[in-house]
Amino acid sequence: MTATLQTIGLSKSFGALTVADQINFVLEPGARHALIGPNGAGKTTFVNLLTGRLTPSSGVVLLAGEEVTTLNESQRVKRGLGRTFQINSLFNKMTVLDNVSLGISERLGISQQMWKTANRFKNIQEEALEILSLLGIMDDASKIVSQLAYGKQRLVEIAISLGLRPKVLLLDEPAAGVPSMESGRILQALDALPKDIAILMIEHDMDLVFQFAKKITVLVQGAVLCEGTPEQIANDPRVHQVYLGESDE
Repeated sequence: MTATLQTIGLSKSFGALTVADQINFVLEPGARHALIGPNGAGKTTFVNLLTGRLTPSSGVVLLAGEEVTTLNESQRVKRGLGRTFQINSLFNKMTVLDNVSLGISERLGISQQMWKTANRFKNIQEEALEILSLLGIMDDASKIVSQLAYGKQRLVEIAISLGLRPKVLLLDEPAAGVPSMESGRILQALDALPKDIAILMIEHDMDLVFQFAKKITVLVQGAVLCEGTPEQIANDPRVHQVYLGESDE
């Protein structure tokens, strides 16, 4: 089976400093995969290499079997690679519905014309409402984004990404800044996403990671330390020592 997203020998150096070191990684179709590691492990660098924000020093990035190593961010988005960010990037003075509608119009290549044709806009709105319903936030469609609790704003960002119809969704710390009482809402929303979308979550909230992920990759100093099921990772002494700061002594 062709991997939805794969890297082979992916490396990035800034002068003598290596921040990604020969990373071999596979995200399987429909995966629920988490990437964890201590601060400075290179997680954000790796994601930036996956999305095209950074150009690798060496190695290959494959999306659905097609090499995309030299493509920029927007080209990778058009091929099905969606991403959310640690800090949300929403239009805070617009409604939730308009934010998601804009994402859909970008996918269709009509963002500049979206408001000009009533029927076209209606179709886009209907699709946006379906996405909001899927994520359990359709009741917030007419609200201004800045009026929402931060946890719901993160869901709006996921909704915008879904409007791009991604094959792969990269979630960069979706629970960052979200009160613990609201993180369960994010997990519920992720559970409702189409099963054919492969999801890679980068997250510090270990409770969320272990509830979400079927497979976990641990990154340390820009290299893969280990990979396995949540149970395997939880019981790996290397993870306890390097990631959790514990020792066997």
